[in-house]
Amino acid sequence: MKPTQSDPTVQPVPASVVATVDAADTTLSNPRWAVLALGANLGNRLETLQGAIDALGDTPGLRVKAVSPVYETAPWGVEPGTQPPYLNAVALVKTTLPPSSLLERAHAVEEAFHRVREERWGARTLDVDIVTYADVVSDDPVLTLPHPRAHQRAFVLAPWHDVDPDAQLPGHGPVADLLTALGHEDVTPRADLELRPPE
Repeated sequence: MKPTQSDPTVQPVPASVVATVDAADTTLSNPRWAVLALGANLGNRLETLQGAIDALGDTPGLRVKAVSPVYETAPWGVEPGTQPPYLNAVALVKTTLPPSSLLERAHAVEEAFHRVREERWGARTLDVDIVTYADVVSDDPVLTLPHPRAHQRAFVLAPWHDVDPDAQLPGHGPVADLLTALGHEDVTPRADLELRPPE
């Protein structure tokens, strides 16, 4: 379901703020790269993923630098056939937000698209996960970095590898090697679908 224009999490950011953030990309001493995984298996999945990327791009202190190809994948952690398939993608972002603020923004974007958290690994309109934040390693239960199950998930590794073939997952090594070990079972490229980085 498309959010209404009055939703504060997806309204356009004023041009003056955008200009300030663009300047921060080059003038601040601490912009960090982060990898975000996006997934949706309810509603108009592609429209939701595009809306999430656009909303992230409207975030002061954050720039979406690259968006992966789209994959269709079987739901993870549930019995086969009990949920619709997911569309998944990965976005590479550069941000001056600390990890906690980036997590808050990810949750706000999920809520704008009516994400409901009723059961673990339940079907959802939108999922936005922080996979990595620079080379930060943290076992904080609120935000564990890198994502504790990313190395087990081809639906994260495959699109991430597409958009950054030399990527490294802290503590686990090259994404290419992790993906080779896992294989591509239940992960299908959707060349007919495309996500656009924010303009």
